[in-house]
Amino acid sequence: QIVSAINMVNKLEIEKNDAEGDAADAKVAEKAAAEEKLADLKAKYKAAAGKDFELKGKKKKNKGGGKKGKKVKKNKPVWGQPGAKAKKKAAAAAARAKKKEPFVNKTPKGEKKSLADFPAEYEPQVVEAAWQDWWEKSGFYECDTSEALGVPDSEKFVMVIPPPNVTGTLHLGHALMGAIEDCITRWHRMNGRKALWVPGTDHAGIATQTVVEKKLYKENGQTRHDLGRGPFLDKVWEWKHNNAGRITQQLRSLGASCAWSRECFTMNPNLNVAVKEAFVRMFEKGIIYREERLVNWCCALNTAISNIEVDKLELAEPKQLKVPGHDKQEKYEFGTITEFAYPVENSDDVIIVATTRLETMMGDTAVAVHPDDERFKHLHGKFVVHPFNQRRIPIITDSELVKIGFGTGAVKITPAHDENDYAAGKRHNLEFINILNDNGTLNENAAPYEGVMRFDARVLIEKALTEKGLFRGKKANVGKDGGCMVLPRCSRSQDIIEPRLKPQWYVDCSDMAARAVKAVREGSLKLIPAVHEQTWYHWLEDIRPWCISRQLWWGHRIPAYEVSVDGKIFEPPADAELGAHGEAQFAWVVGRNENEAMANAIKLTGASEDRITLRQDEDVLDTWFSSGLWPFSVFGWPEKTPDLEAFYPTSLLETGHDILFFWVARMVMMGLELTDQLPFTDVYLHAMVRDAHGRKMSKSKGNVIDPLEVIYGASLKQLNDKLFKGNLAPTEVAIAQAGQAEDFPNGIPECGTDALRFGLLEANGVGKNVNLNIRIVEVKRQFCNKMWQATRFMMGKLEGFEVTSSELISDIVDQLQPRDKWILNCLNEACKTCEEGFSKYHYAAATQAAHDFFLKELCDVYIELSKPVFSASDNAAERNVTMRVLWTCLDNAMRLFHPFMPYVTEELWQRLPGRGKIANEPPTIMLAPYPKASELWAFEETTDSMQLVLACVSSLRSLVQPYNLKYTHNAKVHMLTKEPETTAILQAQTNDMVALVLGVGTINVLQNPETKPEGCGICQVNGEISCYVELKGLIDVASELKKKDKKIKQLEGAVKKYENVIARGASKMSEEILAKKQAQLDAYRTELQRELDQKEALRAME
Repeated sequence: QIVSAINMVNKLEIEKNDAEGDAADAKVAEKAAAEEKLADLKAKYKAAAGKDFELKGKKKKNKGGGKKGKKVKKNKPVWGQPGAKAKKKAAAAAARAKKKEPFVNKTPKGEKKSLADFPAEYEPQVVEAAWQDWWEKSGFYECDTSEALGVPDSEKFVMVIPPPNVTGTLHLGHALMGAIEDCITRWHRMNGRKALWVPGTDHAGIATQTVVEKKLYKENGQTRHDLGRGPFLDKVWEWKHNNAGRITQQLRSLGASCAWSRECFTMNPNLNVAVKEAFVRMFEKGIIYREERLVNWCCALNTAISNIEVDKLELAEPKQLKVPGHDKQEKYEFGTITEFAYPVENSDDVIIVATTRLETMMGDTAVAVHPDDERFKHLHGKFVVHPFNQRRIPIITDSELVKIGFGTGAVKITPAHDENDYAAGKRHNLEFINILNDNGTLNENAAPYEGVMRFDARVLIEKALTEKGLFRGKKANVGKDGGCMVLPRCSRSQDIIEPRLKPQWYVDCSDMAARAVKAVREGSLKLIPAVHEQTWYHWLEDIRPWCISRQLWWGHRIPAYEVSVDGKIFEPPADAELGAHGEAQFAWVVGRNENEAMANAIKLTGASEDRITLRQDEDVLDTWFSSGLWPFSVFGWPEKTPDLEAFYPTSLLETGHDILFFWVARMVMMGLELTDQLPFTDVYLHAMVRDAHGRKMSKSKGNVIDPLEVIYGASLKQLNDKLFKGNLAPTEVAIAQAGQAEDFPNGIPECGTDALRFGLLEANGVGKNVNLNIRIVEVKRQFCNKMWQATRFMMGKLEGFEVTSSELISDIVDQLQPRDKWILNCLNEACKTCEEGFSKYHYAAATQAAHDFFLKELCDVYIELSKPVFSASDNAAERNVTMRVLWTCLDNAMRLFHPFMPYVTEELWQRLPGRGKIANEPPTIMLAPYPKASELWAFEETTDSMQLVLACVSSLRSLVQPYNLKYTHNAKVHMLTKEPETTAILQAQTNDMVALVLGVGTINVLQNPETKPEGCGICQVNGEISCYVELKGLIDVASELKKKDKKIKQLEGAVKKYENVIARGASKMSEEILAKKQAQLDAYRTELQRELDQKEALRAME
């Protein structure tokens, strides 16, 4: 109650701020009343609990103190929570942010950014500003059709965006989609291919119409029927024009390099032409037909939906549920089966039937029994009497529908409202009685319950049967094997789906599906990851007719017309062949326009035009029908346009695996049917983005994140406020707020687009869901800062360096030092891995390779090794070599990273020395060639030698770090080796090792010396190399011995513990666990021996 009251106060605060005049005064009064109620509830809580109320998850500050004689127990540090130093840094950053003026982008829209200043700090908003507008205005995203016509498919890359719904806003799933698709497009563009990525949005029939209808009713109290079809559609178009730009603008903010001049909308006139053409062609081939059959009817949306738009709720036990369209305060019971008796005509007998949908008994037209069931043979051919309308209902025999010994042995049949009953009705030529109106109320056939909502009628009918003495009981609907009852629900509205008999338009998918299956089996169409192939076969090999009619106004109106002659619907002659679809289709013609439809009507009827009237079908096509044409309709199909010739078929379709059948399969089927070509050859299905806990994103959980909240940051209050602007119930708001407070106690920090993209791509392992912790993106923002600072440092070292060619290594190969060869070889390996990652859609591997090269090899090692070179004054030739290597690494690193992080790489690449002076240089990094492995950089022999050097460095650091040596100590190191080859490698890089170990001044490499140095700290690199560091006079030996004794005691305890564990439990452990325990024991023994050796060395210094 307190949480709800807090939510109410917060909600009223927001509404008060938004209101004006008298409305504002009213909100002030409401808020005051809510605050008074909240205070009263808190007082009651304190009286009952003896303490003040605290929101869960918040901790009281420890003000010190504690019981006398006892220390106050400190809270253990929690990973990821700021410690003292981190808090100081955060406070300093907050102070800087407070002083800093808000950033204003002063670059004129579309102009290239000025790079005169090189800011000392990396700020995402500053770095990412202006580039997108310049790229777009400069035409870098576009692809010239005439140029594309002249190149083979291998030199082109074409992709269409999965069109987001025009009603929506981006979430992190869209961000992952955008990051992957932009990344792959930029990579192909940098590889010199003619790259085209076509953007657009989907009209989203049901979703858009629902949004506008709600808006219309809220603002004017009107329904669409009050306005009429034309004026209502005008309102929808007006809403679309006002809101459609939101998603494309969000995509732009993510750096999407789409050809924005080609942006499409699925309801554009040219796409409407494509839809009509597809419908007419498929109708003329008999693939599209009209038939009266059962459909999945959503009463809340007043439309039919396809099978794959139906969710299945499994009920293991009876459950109370709210149902859309019914009383919001009521819940209705599901998961039960009800038994009732039908009186047998002219008899005292009754026959008991059972049903999970009691209200459908108003449409029963038969009761079936098994022909061999002895219990009912005396009733064969007789009738029961309906208890409410006295209708005579025949008792029939049916061995398909009825199983002896199952249930009551008798089955009620409602052919117009159940799939199995529909089939039985056809077999026995039963009457089909529809009892439902479109909105879910019972119609005149269900008198006396006409006008009653269906689940309210269920309750009333049970009561009436009880009064008539016909009710026989109700129980949980659980099968013998404990199976659950499945309740079909609309995936959009969550309404309970009703099977209803409706004349609708269908697509026979059987032949198209067989071609789609064959394409995958034969390898002409690749699904990536291949694990999704089984889903593909499962859906398409058991495909059913696709219902494409939707009872909406917003969408592509079906180009079919009902024909009347002399004012009467045309009826077939008595001897006419009706075909497989019966009378439902006979009076209908189709046409690309009304003139063509009229010509077809004249041909059908033989009547003159003046006698014929045409009525176009009121329904629209399923949204997925127009989306299925997307890969070729955006290029002008059905016309044979230059665009269609140049860009179709496309190269790749990238999307989420959740719409593999909704959309991907339909594009493949319709592409094969209408163009006789696969619309694409590769389908890459990315992972689903979930929250840090692996939960599905849900508004009610408060874990749905707008990418812009990560890019620009959002406070916890901003996240909370957004919850009140949605349609969540107060209880859901409270749950969502608690979730936000737990996951984002300090809000979401500003991370920038580059960090978000890089974090998503790195987390996108093949076939795995992305459990995105915002902390991952924060780490990538820190990496962007590292890239910025490291480049800025290196630029300082490259000051005055003249660059006139992008190839700087070929003429200095003989001058390269081992460190130079090593870093160039590292660059070469990173290029190989990135190339392979892009080629195989392994983006996580590519991002990791680029990251490790820049951070772990270039920054952590090579830059440190280059510092002595730049600090010396008498080595111009060596400085020149180092500058060339540094520039080569920086230039190629920026290009390696560009598809992942477009903004920071463009900014830093543009700042490198030589920009504008290199021959044939492109104006932007996105047109620069993507780095390829080069024989010129291949120094594979340096890998092992440098690994040896770095192993020595690591051991030395481990040895001297506890002693806190400073640069001024200049400790001497003696490296003792056994083999000449090892000695030569280490002697060649002693200066490099000195540069990497703080506190070391010189390193002397000795092979098999007769005596070992004394007074030294000792470490063993491997079986061949020992390091002796002269520490005498540099450290407090007595103090260090005490530390060693303490450490040795701890290790001796650990060794003893593991020895006992293994001795006692070896016989009970699995081999795997025993091996792990033994490995840990061996590690402790090795560490203990090392500490004992070092202690002996320290004693020698006393």
